[in-house]
Amino acid sequence: MVGCRPSLAAVTALLVVGGTLTACSSDPTPTGVTIGWADKARSAVKVSWKDDNQPNRISIEGVVSSSPSYVKYLAAAEPNSWAIPTSAFPPDGNYKIAVAIGTSQGGVTSKSARSPMFDTDGPLRPTDAVATPRGSDVVVTWRVPAAAQDFTPGDPLDVPTGSQQYTPVIGSNGQPFRAVAAATTKTSQVLKNVKPPYFFQLRAKNEWSSLTGAEIAGRTTSTTVAVPTLWTFGKQMMIRGRTVQRQVSCAESRCTVQQTTTAGLPVVMLAQSNASAPWVEVGRGATQAGGHFEIRVNTQGTRSYRAYVPLHSRTGSLSSASSSKAFLTRSRLLIQGAGYAGGNTHNRNEVITAAVVVRPVINSTAMLQFWNGRAWGNVKAAPIRNGRASIAFRATRPGIFAYRFLVPGTTYLGTPVFGTATPSLVLRVR
Repeated sequence: MVGCRPSLAAVTALLVVGGTLTACSSDPTPTGVTIGWADKARSAVKVSWKDDNQPNRISIEGVVSSSPSYVKYLAAAEPNSWAIPTSAFPPDGNYKIAVAIGTSQGGVTSKSARSPMFDTDGPLRPTDAVATPRGSDVVVTWRVPAAAQDFTPGDPLDVPTGSQQYTPVIGSNGQPFRAVAAATTKTSQVLKNVKPPYFFQLRAKNEWSSLTGAEIAGRTTSTTVAVPTLWTFGKQMMIRGRTVQRQVSCAESRCTVQQTTTAGLPVVMLAQSNASAPWVEVGRGATQAGGHFEIRVNTQGTRSYRAYVPLHSRTGSLSSASSSKAFLTRSRLLIQGAGYAGGNTHNRNEVITAAVVVRPVINSTAMLQFWNGRAWGNVKAAPIRNGRASIAFRATRPGIFAYRFLVPGTTYLGTPVFGTATPSLVLRVR
């Protein structure tokens, strides 16, 4: 280094400013500062320069960004190059590497030469991950947003587009996150032998930093229903149920399973006429708040019912399929109408006609019954034709009486429909 003797005024100014310690600036400024990657792994940035075999001070200067505290001193005998670890550069900033002549004891004795400006933009966060089961495997796809504007286009440390890597990791109950496939630069990955519940995420990494994104909550479901044991033929029947889920929640070192519910899961109501018959769809709905659902079905003959929640995949979540237990609902005849022709008030010795109409339409025999004060007793059989039966009798004494029709069971499309009785038909005779 060329010797120099600063004046008293200059030394005083230096102490007041309190800046970088500079002994003097009489040495030639280094030239030809270049930068590039030190290795294929991009674990360090190599800076090179030219000078007359002088000791050097190397630092990182922020351009708009704050300057990190990294400083390296090299002896004169060392080569005019140095590899700065990538970790020394704060992510998402713009920087230059400054090279000057100087030592830690004697200070800086030249002006700084600077590399071209470069950016340390971190990886783009992957989003909109969707999981699609395929046998015992799961195909995961995700989206990567467009890169923000590059304010240092073509800088020496730029890497080819599409070199950002994604490592899929999964958290399961009682375990920390673990990698389930090799890192990829694509936007899809096949995960082998993965079953919910799990919590999936991508670890995105580029040359400067890493981050996580594209989370998927892989949940299991279980479904229960409450089905009436007896219902009237042709009437809408309400079936209520609930679907609950088990999902994985992860902290830094461990994952646990929790119960949750989701609104909007599709629910299919199925019916089966007998043990060997196929299950057929009879209604659809969706879960509401708390996982509850209500589905109305049109009843026919006696059938079993169960709720089925199909596999459901959407952005950020996957719910496995589940089915409730099956429950039998016995169907009974529908009394569409019953009563007396002309109303329920008649005169003594008048011929009264009682009638009943049932569904489904059947051809059978109904029994008119009379309440004797203690029990119902048979009066007379009446043929049912096309779902209608009628019978005439004479009212021989005044009073208030009660009759009813007892209608036997039948079958409908091969399934039983149980018989029933009409409500009590009150008759007033004057």
